[in-house]
Amino acid sequence: MKTYRELVAAAREAGTPVTLDEVKRRLDAREPIVLVDVREPGETAGGTLPGALAIPRGILEGKIEGAVPDRGARIVTYCGGGGRAALAARSLAELGYTHVEAATEGFTRWRELGFQVEGGLEGSVAPSVAERAVAAFGDGQRARYARHLALPEIGEAGQRALLAKKVLVLGAGGLGSPAALYLAAAGVGTIGLVDADVVDASNLQRQVLHGTARLGASKVASGAERLADLNPDVRVVPHAERLTSANVERLLAPYDVVVDGTDNFPTRYLVSDAGVWLGKPVVHAAVSRFEGQLTTFVSDRAAAATGLPSGPCYRCLFPMPPPAELAPSCADDGVLGVVPGVLGVLQANETLKLLLGLGAPLVGRILTYDAKATHFRELRLPRSPSCPVCGPTPSITTYVDYPAFCAPP
Repeated sequence: MKTYRELVAAAREAGTPVTLDEVKRRLDAREPIVLVDVREPGETAGGTLPGALAIPRGILEGKIEGAVPDRGARIVTYCGGGGRAALAARSLAELGYTHVEAATEGFTRWRELGFQVEGGLEGSVAPSVAERAVAAFGDGQRARYARHLALPEIGEAGQRALLAKKVLVLGAGGLGSPAALYLAAAGVGTIGLVDADVVDASNLQRQVLHGTARLGASKVASGAERLADLNPDVRVVPHAERLTSANVERLLAPYDVVVDGTDNFPTRYLVSDAGVWLGKPVVHAAVSRFEGQLTTFVSDRAAAATGLPSGPCYRCLFPMPPPAELAPSCADDGVLGVVPGVLGVLQANETLKLLLGLGAPLVGRILTYDAKATHFRELRLPRSPSCPVCGPTPSITTYVDYPAFCAPP
């Protein structure tokens, strides 16, 4: 079994390399050349080489024939650093393309050389504060994000993309705390926090966004202070209010992804329904005692806007709230403090995947976690043809404010 480095080395040895200087010469001379950018969507958001076709490496074989039907076309593949380009060039050769070369270096080096770039920040009209903060990637930013910049799948373009994104974290509690911390550390440019509660001593066993000195303070104010200290590149927007049908669209509309860290059924239904109707991906998690679960809801509208695969919503799993006697007890239902920590970090990971276009999102799948057994299990979550919200004949078309409830102790 070969490692990734060994596969890249073999592909480079078998392929035909081309330098960036030579690529620029051909572009300047207007020679017939097809540039194929095999980076992920989150990376290409930072710009591409002039005239390049953006076809991610993961779908290259399925898309290239439609984009470049001429097997004799002169193709140059490139990526962030050069490794994926070599693998892509080998795949194209195996498909019968006869003139394929792989750039020895990638987009990051192309930009450093000062060569022309299309799209990205250069084409934006009014860059955000976060975008301006890393427009030149000063020493402070390079040091902070060094481990991201070293990853070919992220690199400079991916980090720029993160700084331009907006994520809404619902609940600054057990799930929202670790999720918000890691999203801020990763450099997500704008993070909204929604929570109407104040910090209580009973929160500190699991809500790591807060501390003893913040007892009695608004959770969103406490969270904003902590996140600003963690990463000053990040703009934190506090929303000290309870999510209702009256404000759900106003709160969710400005954001790219919603992280659902709420702890009650009424709010979960509001969030899911809004995600379907507004076209917002929702990264959902829930915890109880020693267990937790995680999934991502992407509606048809969200899929059309983001290019993500579509899947079920929360009502496909629970069409209507359960009877109160079957709900968890507010008085007796405890939780091991680390469980929401694990699930909240996984929510942050899933969110970063969505923002960067990396990997396979948990759409149509539920990941469950058993802390006592240290065991993860994945279950399929099919879309329900009779779903009252995302099904073909929806019966619920407006927001519903369900009353708060729980089982008696």
